[in-house]
Amino acid sequence: MFRSRRSVVVRRLWQSRCPSVTGPKPGGENVDQEALSGLKLATHSLFKRLRDEQLELLALALEAQDTDDRTDCVCFPRSELRIGKQHYWPQLLTCKLFRWPDLKHLYQLKCLCICDCCWRASGNNTTVCCNPYHFSRLCEPDPTERETTHQLRRNEPTNHQNPDWLDSSSLLVATRDEHWCSVAYWEYRRRVGRMYVVRETSVSVFCDLPRGTGFCLGHLHADGRHELVRRTRGKIGGGILLSKEGDGVWAYNRSEHPVFASSPTLLRGRARSPSVHKVLPGYSLKVFDYQRARALQRSLSPELSDGPFDPHSVRISFAKGWGPSYSRQFITSCPCWLEILLNHS
Repeated sequence: MFRSRRSVVVRRLWQSRCPSVTGPKPGGENVDQEALSGLKLATHSLFKRLRDEQLELLALALEAQDTDDRTDCVCFPRSELRIGKQHYWPQLLTCKLFRWPDLKHLYQLKCLCICDCCWRASGNNTTVCCNPYHFSRLCEPDPTERETTHQLRRNEPTNHQNPDWLDSSSLLVATRDEHWCSVAYWEYRRRVGRMYVVRETSVSVFCDLPRGTGFCLGHLHADGRHELVRRTRGKIGGGILLSKEGDGVWAYNRSEHPVFASSPTLLRGRARSPSVHKVLPGYSLKVFDYQRARALQRSLSPELSDGPFDPHSVRISFAKGWGPSYSRQFITSCPCWLEILLNHS
């Protein structure tokens, strides 16, 4: 009976895998059979080394997917799984197997603030979390943005406590005593509901996530909603997870549709106004950079700003983009969007 119960859980895990990882790709595309075989062996090795309760926690997390931010960590010794000449990091393996088949490198991942194994026990470096829904993919900046970031930081004092944008090891900032931001929800030019004050280090902003805690947009009612607003609200779903971390403010897209973000620290190249960044489902983006904001305050001339300019704000639109690359030129033309006002006092 013991073996039968364990085999049932393992079967549940295999049923949750991404088909393109462990089987032929649609359309008859060629698959690297050697890499595929190594991935299967590494997965079997991982399952064998996990205890029964860990396997059950992993299965529950995969079945809940991203609809519950209270799924438990699945801790595993911080060591590589070796299959022949191949080396596999356990967290990379589960993320590739169950979420992103095209994942190649560990630096493409960011551990989310809901992960106790990565964040709360920061002094314990002997284990890593294998729950793939405790990770996100990183939105990588384009080359022009990297160049601009380096130019802005050239005269900044070196601070090794502030990691680069690829490093996910920055500590959460404790701000429970006072609020660190306020969130307003807008439908076109009309604000709906009151400002939501955030005192915790992270907050979920969602519409209809049944087990979610945080700012529920589904509870906000407005008369005479436009049909496009209703359709867009139906796409918000799990929404976003906002977290204040040591290097800035991060946004994780938990919905099944893209979100679009803009802030004064998200400048591209030599642009005079903030650009709009597309964040795909499952991806994270640092939507506000404190160090870069300080550099911008010193270098940005007031005449360069187009209209009212708040250097401590972030705007995020659900499902619809705006700006020069889109039909909507201004965020006030988007059906559903958020305004995050950061407390910098």
